[in-house]
Amino acid sequence: MLRAFLKRLVGEGEGDSLMTENEARIAMAAVLVRAARADNDYAEVEKSLIDEVLMERYGISAAQAAMLRSEGEMAEAEAVDLVRFTRVIKEDVPYEERESVVRALWTVVLGDGKRDPHEDAHIRQVIGLIGVSDRDSAHARQDAMEDLGIREEDDSDL
Repeated sequence: MLRAFLKRLVGEGEGDSLMTENEARIAMAAVLVRAARADNDYAEVEKSLIDEVLMERYGISAAQAAMLRSEGEMAEAEAVDLVRFTRVIKEDVPYEERESVVRALWTVVLGDGKRDPHEDAHIRQVIGLIGVSDRDSAHARQDAMEDLGIREEDDSDL
């Protein structure tokens, strides 16, 4: 299934190019995984946060979220770039809900207690590709910080 999904992402698949619901979920997981890996330190806390985001977003169990994250890890590892994953998100998620996608990204990258310029650059790239404004991204970051119990003055340490 993952191989067929990747072929459709790169336009090599046969027939209908529409993504299934599960494939859209894998794309979301892959974007979260790429965000967590952006600083070359894919920590357990980031994996746990990805699972939490997936459970909350899709109403799935912890085991299902771990499996979805695993599929996202495989898809992300085989992908050349983010464009195809973000295109799926942009097409699948209404704008009003994309801010929650950005919030999830911020939650994952800030969850390890370190703020890395590579992660910041990754999120800037994603928000541009999914069409979220800088202002909405800033609000999403603030919401993620609040969820994680990070005060605004602590942000300079991250």
